[in-house]
Amino acid sequence: MKAKAIIMDEKAIERALFRISHEIIEKNKGVENLVLIGIKTRGMPLALRLAKKIEEIEGSIVPVFPLDITYYRDDYEKDDRAPLSVEDFDYNIQDKTVVLVDDVLYTGRTVRSALDAVVDKGRPKNVELAVLIDRGHRELPIRADFIGKNVPTSRSERISVQLMETDSTNQVVITE
Repeated sequence: MKAKAIIMDEKAIERALFRISHEIIEKNKGVENLVLIGIKTRGMPLALRLAKKIEEIEGSIVPVFPLDITYYRDDYEKDDRAPLSVEDFDYNIQDKTVVLVDDVLYTGRTVRSALDAVVDKGRPKNVELAVLIDRGHRELPIRADFIGKNVPTSRSERISVQLMETDSTNQVVITE
């Protein structure tokens, strides 16, 4: 696959996360009872960055937890010996507002799996979705509440979110 274009550089990513953090605070009228859950792999560093920005703005620490949805995916071959659980986090999400954070929203299948995993952990008051990139092509009726950038793509194109924490660089690249 060859890189077609850099669609977000480091500054653009930071600006998008700054805006999303403000939108989360505004929509929820503050951060009381708010929990950020980062979908592994790249959703977690994004969730941590959002939590840091929210803390800078509001002066309150928002809990952040990772979510491994591997065993909830419908395209994953289930193994009877594999645990059907998400990564443990010792936090009661009952009656909390959960903001799921992921890098790219595409078909919606990852988010559906994450919703199943979250519900197995408890019953939140509501669940919101924050994504850095929404590229369209939904297969399920799922939409993001907070979007860094809408990037209409063809199905043959790929979006690669590269973060310092996982890839030693901060950029979003479209490849073909």
